[in-house]
Amino acid sequence: MAESTLRLRDRSATEASIVEAGERILLRDGFPGLNVQTLAAEAGCDRKLVYRYFEGADGVVERIAGRAHAALADHLDAAPPPEATPTLRAFARESLLAWFAALLAVPLTLRLMAWALVEDTDRLRRIEADRSAVLQHWMRERRPRLRVPPEGDVIALNAVLLAAVQHLALAADRRGAFAGVPLDATGRIRIESALDRLLEAWPD
Repeated sequence: MAESTLRLRDRSATEASIVEAGERILLRDGFPGLNVQTLAAEAGCDRKLVYRYFEGADGVVERIAGRAHAALADHLDAAPPPEATPTLRAFARESLLAWFAALLAVPLTLRLMAWALVEDTDRLRRIEADRSAVLQHWMRERRPRLRVPPEGDVIALNAVLLAAVQHLALAADRRGAFAGVPLDATGRIRIESALDRLLEAWPD
């Protein structure tokens, strides 16, 4: 086997090891514990390789985010198909609940979201924009031809509901409850019921 092929395989294995180490650190210790030193120690490699292959910890974070976004897309794609002739309200409900379930299924995404709540950097903004693009692409692919009613601010209402769903997912991941509501299977039924009540304000 050619020496160049061996070097390529070795590099690929080392890169994968560093990225997997970053994911473990992010899930176990959160974003404050993610740096070149901890990455190298967790991956069992020299710190120089983190710089050589990723130009530092930020490059590893971007790779982790890409993997998380791909996992989100997979979970969204696995959602049941939409109704044949859904209303705008039904489509909003389906989309919000599918996004909630996808977020809960990809804890790395929730760690990245929590990070963006306490730090504001260009890299985190790009990651957030890429994550939003995953949801928007999925919705465009599934959305039927629905008329947006002239009354009511549908965009603002969607922003409020989306923020609520994302915060509930963050709370479920870290605390298992929010505002006195356990976010277990039973609690999620209550959340769905509450969402239905809120969506009564959604114009159809």
